[in-house]
Amino acid sequence: QAPLVESGGGLVQAGGSLRLSCAAPGRTFSSPAMGWFRQAPGQERQFVAAINWTGRSTYYADSVKGRFTISRDKNMVYLQMNNLKPEDTAVYYCAADPGGWGTRDQSEYDYWGQGTQVTVSS
Repeated sequence: QAPLVESGGGLVQAGGSLRLSCAAPGRTFSSPAMGWFRQAPGQERQFVAAINWTGRSTYYADSVKGRFTISRDKNMVYLQMNNLKPEDTAVYYCAADPGGWGTRDQSEYDYWGQGTQVTVSS
């Protein structure tokens, strides 16, 4: 089993909302920053959002700023996605960076989930 498990993906119309969740069943990471990344067909995986261990600092890609919100509650991490656009269609991955601060650099994240599909229809 992957260290992280994402849920909440699905099919939604443009302008709609989805809330993704990420859990680490049976695992405890040391002060992890958490990030969300996405990969559209034929494209490289890209940064979406990140949050530091305390939850006080958040970071967003310009393409989702103002529409997506990352949050965390104990060992759960969430990505609230509003006003979704067809270009948001991708597989969304959750990742953990123990001891990190919330970098956009995906190579800094040690643990990953298997991803959840988000499809936005026009």
